[in-house]
Amino acid sequence: MRGGRHVSAVTDATFDLAAGECLALVGESGCGKSVLASALLGLLPENAETAGSAQLGDTDLLTADERTLARTVRGRRVGLVPQSPAAHLTPVRTVRSQLEETLRELAGVRRPRLRAAAEAAAERAAFPVGHLDRYPHELSGGLAQRAATALALIGDAPLLLADEPTTGLDRDLVDRTVDELRRHVGDERALLLITHDLAAAERIADRVAVMYASRVVELADATDFFGTPGPRHPYARGLLNALPERAFTAVPGMPPELSELPEGCAFAARCDRADEACRALPALTGGTACHHPHADVLEAPRA
Repeated sequence: MRGGRHVSAVTDATFDLAAGECLALVGESGCGKSVLASALLGLLPENAETAGSAQLGDTDLLTADERTLARTVRGRRVGLVPQSPAAHLTPVRTVRSQLEETLRELAGVRRPRLRAAAEAAAERAAFPVGHLDRYPHELSGGLAQRAATALALIGDAPLLLADEPTTGLDRDLVDRTVDELRRHVGDERALLLITHDLAAAERIADRVAVMYASRVVELADATDFFGTPGPRHPYARGLLNALPERAFTAVPGMPPELSELPEGCAFAARCDRADEACRALPALTGGTACHHPHADVLEAPRA
């Protein structure tokens, strides 16, 4: 960055994702979730650097060149529901024309079936057929989100990255959208759901990964995470206890700036369990990166 500053946007993120599985990646804004998704698709800015590997079959997504990513990965092997759909939709073309183009390129659909196929793709994402001939600037935020979801589902890619796919939707549409994303997974595809909506994550996720200050601090089965025994990391537990149907208690303090991360546990300044041991960076062992993980049962939801 300017002045020689370095921002550790995602650090030591390690997880796997199997076909037929949904992994929900949750955490506060600014923790690195969307940057991780951008890295997997080669969509980072030019001043970003990556290290390590991200294997999709025999392709390393972090080292693949732009030609490979553009022609064989994006849309075909990895689909994306973007966080800001209005920025990804072509402003001078209608939603219908963008759906039809994607159907031609990814699914091989040709006229006269193209119009009906575009309408079916729209309905799959709960996008109203009557709005297909509108331009992106004529759509509400929720409609733009559904249009982007429809485009992402067309290729039936083995891996779908859904970055906040329920932004701007009411509860009924949230449930319908995540249910459709879950149906996409089937037995042969995987879904990485990036979300702030813990209810949506609980509805469809098999596992949950919690990010905090650029790192994955907890990785757990969804049944254990949302039920018993609950999250083990104090931050993950705080996220759930902040929900209205649980303790409705906010996590105190604010996350650190990613350009000024402490040497030890980044959550220590906000944690009531912190002590001298937290001056050292905890490793992700046993699914939790914490020197003092919880072992007791999370507070049960209110009746």
